[in-house]
Parts: sequence; structure tokens; C-alpha cells
Amino acid sequence: MLPGPAARIPALRDICIAGRRPALAKEELLAVDGQIDEIYPDGRFGVMLENGHRIIAYTAGKMRRFRIRSVVGDRVQVEMTPYDLTKGRIVFRERTPGAGPGAPRKRGGFRR
Repeated sequence: MLPGPAARIPALRDICIAGRRPALAKEELLAVDGQIDEIYPDGRFGVMLENGHRIIAYTAGKMRRFRIRSVVGDRVQVEMTPYDLTKGRIVFRERTPGAGPGAPRKRGGFRR
């Protein structure tokens, strides 16, 4: 062991858990509610937030994967980074009252 202040500094392997580096803290995202008021190309939407600000938001990956459609007037939850308060990501679309579960899924397609 080294004498002096160097002896008090723990080794990185002593800090790490199971040989992994310690996880860095991620920035917290702001979650706000809003309403879609305009549709842009490429999966982007104009969203009017509850606090009166207007942002441009895009559809989250899971919503694209499961083909969740959003139309003008839908209430949505948007995540925003504190660095750019003019852009956001739509992470949830609230169900509209009176709307059914949607169109039945088409099975079939190409078959040999």
C-alpha cells in the first residue's frame, strides 16, 4: 500500500459492482400532458401543452412498433429534455371515450 493520500483513494475495481463501471446518472425527463393540434410529415405532431406552450413532438419507438395511431384532438403524454423545451417525444396516447378497440387485425398476407 502507498503511504499518504494515495492510500485513501479506493481502486476502481473496489467501487465497481460485479466488474461493471458505476452507472452515470441520467438527466431527468419532463413529463407533460398535451393535445395534438397539427400533423406533420414523418411521424411528427404539433402538440399544445397544458401550460400553453406549443412544441413539435415525434412518436416514440414502442408506439411506432405497435402501430398506435394518433390524430388531431388526441390527448397525449409527452417527454421533454430540460435542454430543449421546443421538442418532445409522445410516449402515451390516452384512449378517447366512445372509441372502440380499433379495427380488427388482418391476418394472412403472403402464403406459400
